[in-house]
Amino acid sequence: MSSRTNSGNCQVVGFAFATLGCILSIMCMGLVEWRLWHVNSTALLDPSVVCVGMWKVCVYRHVTYFDRPTLCYRYTYGDTFLPVDIHVGQQLLLAASILGLLGKVFSVFALRKLSMGTVGRKCICNPFAVSGILNMAGGICILITVIWNHKSVMNGQVISFPPSFHITLQPDWQEMGNAMLVAYLAAFLMLLSVLFYLRYKCPQPIQVQPEALEM
Repeated sequence: MSSRTNSGNCQVVGFAFATLGCILSIMCMGLVEWRLWHVNSTALLDPSVVCVGMWKVCVYRHVTYFDRPTLCYRYTYGDTFLPVDIHVGQQLLLAASILGLLGKVFSVFALRKLSMGTVGRKCICNPFAVSGILNMAGGICILITVIWNHKSVMNGQVISFPPSFHITLQPDWQEMGNAMLVAYLAAFLMLLSVLFYLRYKCPQPIQVQPEALEM
């Protein structure tokens, strides 16, 4: 019983990490600070900071970074000016959130069976294994998105926004935003939860030895 309790505690820790990672993965989708473009003053544009997100871009002019943005523009699926890494990143982040939620469903089912004392191989091990695989896939999706965007920032990738956005083609310099750090943490937690899920060992069935017949 004690070994089952200790193993169950590992699964609870994994569930907590997976839950936090799933929340952060959903949160990073709504954040706009994936890339920060810094634009100095020009004849046509005032000094500004452009926050390029996965689903929208916001421009901060004559205000501090923590104030409300002056202008925000939402993307559509038909926007052809967006680079491939943003288009693919949108799909990967959505997939990661769905995979994370599905993983939580399987882990809740497995933890419920474990608390009820159902320790059969089919009832416990498969849901934990499936949950671990789903969280691993979700964490990899987030990690691919972050690494790809990080590489784009390091390479100084430019985005040809429409003239109606009033955003320069190329900033003076750009850097990573806070959303990338949140996404990195989300991927780390989801991948870390896999280690706790896979640590569960199914109990071996008790074999009853037949009593020797008395002569």
